[in-house]
Amino acid sequence: MDRIWVLAEQRDGEPSTVALELLAAARSFAGTVGAVTWGSGAAEAAATLGEHGATKVYDAGDVGDSLPGPRVAAAIAALIEAEGAPDALLVGQTYDGRDVAGRLSARLDRPVLTNIVGLSAEDGALVSEHAIFGGTQVLKARFTGESPGIFLIRAKSFAAEPAGGGAPEVASIELPDTGATDGAKVKGRHEEERSGPQLDEAAVVVSGGRGLGSAEHYALVEELAGLLHGAPGASRAIVDAGWVPYSHQVGQTGKTVKPTVYIACGISGATQHMVGMKGAKNIIAINKDESAPIFTIADLGVVGDVHTVLPKLIEAIKAHQ
Repeated sequence: MDRIWVLAEQRDGEPSTVALELLAAARSFAGTVGAVTWGSGAAEAAATLGEHGATKVYDAGDVGDSLPGPRVAAAIAALIEAEGAPDALLVGQTYDGRDVAGRLSARLDRPVLTNIVGLSAEDGALVSEHAIFGGTQVLKARFTGESPGIFLIRAKSFAAEPAGGGAPEVASIELPDTGATDGAKVKGRHEEERSGPQLDEAAVVVSGGRGLGSAEHYALVEELAGLLHGAPGASRAIVDAGWVPYSHQVGQTGKTVKPTVYIACGISGATQHMVGMKGAKNIIAINKDESAPIFTIADLGVVGDVHTVLPKLIEAIKAHQ
């Protein structure tokens, strides 16, 4: 495979973690890896993208108060027309990534493979892996038509590791006029206040579920996560109940996490949740139901009431600090 491009989201000169994960995947399959990025700080991000394997960075510039999707998709389509199509375009399954991929699919008349959790090479072509039936089965797919194949890949499907690459070539590309499709404008941004590590970056994640009984008891999860220098997470059930914000949700429709330690507190283990955390190196489950599905993937299971176990655990940790 000759060329693979990666859609590299960045902010203030810092590429997103998923962009670096995709670069790690791309450089294992192609001799030449390009990165398409945009926004203020794109030039500063180029050095990091080069370190992670990008040999050329296409800078689409600042999209201003426009949504990235219409303009970035149009810019990539124009770039393909000018330079030829890469063998594949790897896109992170984020809000902006999905938007760009969908619009580019319409512009190029090419299909998109979504919800990818792994890639392999067979007969010179990329084969994608998709978790189905709640993660119990893996389906494989591949493109048979003209390139580029557009692959939407879930976060944490690959490890983001530097390649030791040098400074990449940086080329500016124009953002074409997209007319009415660029009508939506961003009027304001809200940054959620947070302390400690981010959920999808933390080495330790402590998640709570319906077994906590009420929103007030989620404070135990937050306290334990803080003591372990980790991040608090949640099952979909308590997010839907309004106990915690959606940003805390772990699972197929939330965040995918791969921490060193994952502690599930009062979570029964619906397949939707386990898809998002079963890649953790060490899983500890606390649940009073000994037949809870979460115990089937746990490395350590504690059969007990979280209202008894968590206070004792917190007390023991404090005693050793």
